Amino acid sequence: MKSNVYLIAGALIAVLIIALVILVAVPVPSANPSADPSVNFQQAGALYTKSVDLANDGKYTEALKAADDALALNSSQLIPIIQSNRAGILVMLGRNADAITAADAALSSHENLTTTFSIAYFNKGNALKNLNRTEEAKAAYNKAHELDPTLVSPI
Repeated sequence: MKSNVYLIAGALIAVLIIALVILVAVPVPSANPSADPSVNFQQAGALYTKSVDLANDGKYTEALKAADDALALNSSQLIPIIQSNRAGILVMLGRNADAITAADAALSSHENLTTTFSIAYFNKGNALKNLNRTEEAKAAYNKAHELDPTLVSPI
């Protein structure tokens, strides 16, 4: 279990790096924030980053709240990465069915998000494993490994 925590923490850090790169690429908002659609993106990105930090500190309930607050801002570009992160947090909270739903939401994106997808598949695999759905878990772990060879199935 301890190796899963390190793997999830590493995955969350990788996702955080992607989010930070995205945030840096966004232009500075105009003087009228309500007229600038990038404001929600930046606020959602900040909440996502907060959720990653809280999860890395083992504060999963608070991390989930920050992720949910980020989702509430409905910044479509960040939804897959936030949902992938939520899946890992939900696994750590023992909410495996919800984790599968979050992972599937991340995976429903039509964008080319290899890192996000690999983490979503791995988190889905963890949730499926916890629910004793071993064959489905193996398939999810295999997809994660195809996308990121450093993600190795624990079963």
